[in-house]
Amino acid sequence: MYLTTKALVLRITDYNDKDSLLTLLTSDYGKITAKARGLRRKNSPLIAPCQLLAYGDFTLFEYRGQYTVNEASVIELFQGIRKDLGKLSLGTYFAQVVDVLSQEDTPNSELLSLILNSLYALDKLTKPELLVKSVFELRSASIAGYAPDLFGCHVCGSQTPCYFDISGGTLLCQKCRDSASGIRLPVSVTVLEAMRYVVYAERKKLFSFKIGADSLSQLSGITESYLTTQLERGFSTLDFYKSLLVQDISEMY
Repeated sequence: MYLTTKALVLRITDYNDKDSLLTLLTSDYGKITAKARGLRRKNSPLIAPCQLLAYGDFTLFEYRGQYTVNEASVIELFQGIRKDLGKLSLGTYFAQVVDVLSQEDTPNSELLSLILNSLYALDKLTKPELLVKSVFELRSASIAGYAPDLFGCHVCGSQTPCYFDISGGTLLCQKCRDSASGIRLPVSVTVLEAMRYVVYAERKKLFSFKIGADSLSQLSGITESYLTTQLERGFSTLDFYKSLLVQDISEMY
């Protein structure tokens, strides 16, 4: 049986000397693992549409639950990302997160839309990398069922919270901060407003806000800690991206 669908390449694994296995996030069938025959050959017509972070039209042949790429064509390659190591490592981090969050044979149009919009923001929009990263982390956590409670202090209801409980995904005011266990990070009014925007904004307007450098640094630390804490795991791609940031800072001095 042949299936036609749009898909984003999340991961590529060598299968043998000639073939590779692709992890695809499809628009119609959720996450699919498909064999790309001959992909490792230099003259393969699948090289462009089957590279990491490529988005394209795919025709897959399915037999007894196994998928093979029959044809593929490019819709978007996000070339601007591929020319920048920092952006490429950040995009790869997004793909690794989506790979963890998505399920086989379960379509998730919201998650696919999020990573495509995040890659587009890195490629085309003049938004800071940390802003795109923060939006992706908090929104993906929310899509996965870990939406934080951002309406007020979780204990007393105070509308002037100043701490965010990473484990519980709740806010705490100064008075109630010691009543909860776990990691509690300071959150400013500006950062809290940004978090609320990311969680509740329409898809098309996710990146339509600005935030100062200091607030952005705090936002990025909170969203990163929240996502990794809720998923109870780290990401090698994130570690690599952060190593690049440290290297850039060290080269300035």
